[in-house]
Amino acid sequence: MGLAAILQIKEIYYPVLATFGVPANVMTIVILSRGKCGLSKCVSVYMVGMAVADLVVMIFNVIVYLIFNYHFPYSFLSYTAVCKFVLYITFATLDMSVWFTVTFTFDRFVAICCHDFKEKFCTKRIATTVMVTSSVLTCLKGVPMFFLYEAEQIINNVQWGCRTKAAVYTIPAWSVYGWLQSTSVVLLPFTLMALFNSLTVRRILLANRTRKGLRTKGSEIQSDPEVKNRRKSIILLFTVSGSFILLWLTSVGSFAATRLSSSVYYQGDYSNPGYIATETGYLLMYLSSCTNTCIYAATQRKFREELRNVLKSPWKEFHDFLLIWSMLIQTKK
Repeated sequence: MGLAAILQIKEIYYPVLATFGVPANVMTIVILSRGKCGLSKCVSVYMVGMAVADLVVMIFNVIVYLIFNYHFPYSFLSYTAVCKFVLYITFATLDMSVWFTVTFTFDRFVAICCHDFKEKFCTKRIATTVMVTSSVLTCLKGVPMFFLYEAEQIINNVQWGCRTKAAVYTIPAWSVYGWLQSTSVVLLPFTLMALFNSLTVRRILLANRTRKGLRTKGSEIQSDPEVKNRRKSIILLFTVSGSFILLWLTSVGSFAATRLSSSVYYQGDYSNPGYIATETGYLLMYLSSCTNTCIYAATQRKFREELRNVLKSPWKEFHDFLLIWSMLIQTKK
């Protein structure tokens, strides 16, 4: 009997995603680190941080866990100690990627809606502090996961595999921890981003309506450069956070459905609608870790220019090398 359709999709989808996602995020990090995209230092810190987190998600969550671990089930990744570390790092990196996006959304909310607080908060130093603090808290929050699993089997005194301890299902503290972890990665970030974006939209509409009324002379409306600059800024915010919300929407829905019902485990039934919805949510969720590069290229003119320069530079260096080599040959003759 052949593989279920969802499993076949996963076998093709994740390698393709990693093939695009890894170089895309590396390219984004290189371009943004140069500081030539016309972005403020504060915004650049958040965008570089998001790209780094997305790159780590591509490497550990997609390549190591979903591809390598799936196709090589009896490799060194099956040692219990390594298995625990991989499960921990996959959660930590995904959590980090999510909360970096939330902090970026909050920073832009402050910049647009809280002018009195903007000068103090929207700085490179504060952005760096926020990113480092978020990383440390995320890593600490996942530490109990090392005690969540035990060896699946012991062969020649070597522990293999990982399985959830039986105590997890009987001790209330573990249930509370599981709820907190799931909520902090799925529901809470989704809610906060929707809230910040809705407040930002409301603020922009009110500000634009006020400025439009002040600058109107009869039926003629003068062009407002401040509105144009603000429009460029909010396009970046809404495309980044909007794509995140859309791509995570299925995961949020499947999470809520499985948590509120008793059918959390599907016992190998790959045609179960709940299983298909959950796996589809994962497919879209990991896609969000490589879409920012496309968003930047589509919305930021200077980013596109830098991207073209980076793509041309290897060929330019190769051309210069050939030119120098040919000149040396002619000189020897």
